[in-house]
Amino acid sequence: MALFPKSRELTASVEPSVKAAVGASSYSPLRSFVSWQNGSRRARAMTLPVIVRGRDLICDTIAGLKLEMYREMWNGESMEEVPLAPRAWLSRIDQSVPNQFIISWTIDDLIFEGRAFWLIETRTADGYPASFTRLPAAMVQTLDQQSEVYFGPSKQVIFNGVQLDPRDLIQFISPMQSLNTTGARAVEIALRIEESRLRASQSVLPSGYLKQTGGEPLSSQELSDLAAQFNLARTSGNQTAALNEFLTYEATTATPDKMLMIESADYSARDLGRILGVPSYLLSVSIGAYSYQSSQQSRIDLWTYACKALADCITETLSSDNVLPHGTMVSFDVDDFLAEAYMDADSGDDRMNESDIPREALTQN
Repeated sequence: MALFPKSRELTASVEPSVKAAVGASSYSPLRSFVSWQNGSRRARAMTLPVIVRGRDLICDTIAGLKLEMYREMWNGESMEEVPLAPRAWLSRIDQSVPNQFIISWTIDDLIFEGRAFWLIETRTADGYPASFTRLPAAMVQTLDQQSEVYFGPSKQVIFNGVQLDPRDLIQFISPMQSLNTTGARAVEIALRIEESRLRASQSVLPSGYLKQTGGEPLSSQELSDLAAQFNLARTSGNQTAALNEFLTYEATTATPDKMLMIESADYSARDLGRILGVPSYLLSVSIGAYSYQSSQQSRIDLWTYACKALADCITETLSSDNVLPHGTMVSFDVDDFLAEAYMDADSGDDRMNESDIPREALTQN
């Protein structure tokens, strides 16, 4: 149930019958999933736990929201959102997978590639899309935009060796550059730190070592035998380890936390969190003490800093005239998601007003 009541009752809209999209049959080989992939740069980045955590938080949050359709009308004082009965595809974008799946992977494309693509598979009798399928952005080539900064929809699109008609595509352009571009150096540093941590975890850390300070130098075999006898004496309760004036025992100063580069790994994780826009405490990265009140604001922080811009990219693109009739718009129902965070933080009244939520967190368009 929505926390904030709609100002008007749902307005009915009759959806025309569905027919195959023009040229859809020529695209049928594109459904050969065996050749699909999401890119080697993404695959490397996704070996980092902080990237996995951040990606899943963003994608799962947005994909878990319901899509709604509405129009804006003047009520004599201001523009008012009038809910509309949604077209069928809003509840089943791709007939073969749940909405949560296609939305999640569309957001994934926006994060890592900076853009996303849906192929229109069927249309209604009035010519508007009725169903879609996602095309992995890592496999898309745009001949008229070959840099990784995108300025608008492409008119020359190649997918899996097939040239596509741009009229049969929905092209989502992220307002931010891709993680593959802006985060390339940070990802590489994090990967090198992880490789060092892996090597360190496979090394046996000695508790100390014997150091010869004078006298005739001992051979390597003599040193090895001496160390073995010393260790045996130290680990046997009834024996005493002995050293002469030319041998001293030095304790190892390296500790497991230093060998595993925990501070470096945490700093790198915070750096990647900044690029993703996800607050460090949501990534389980050490940031020192933080108050219980701040953790209660986690939903607001996550939505405002990491999710909203990507969610707006989806809804504004789907509100375009090539997707829906002019003036018809799409939004995510984010009211409950945001309001629950504020109710959690409110120790008194358990009711919330829309005015209690920051406008920058609530505004969709």
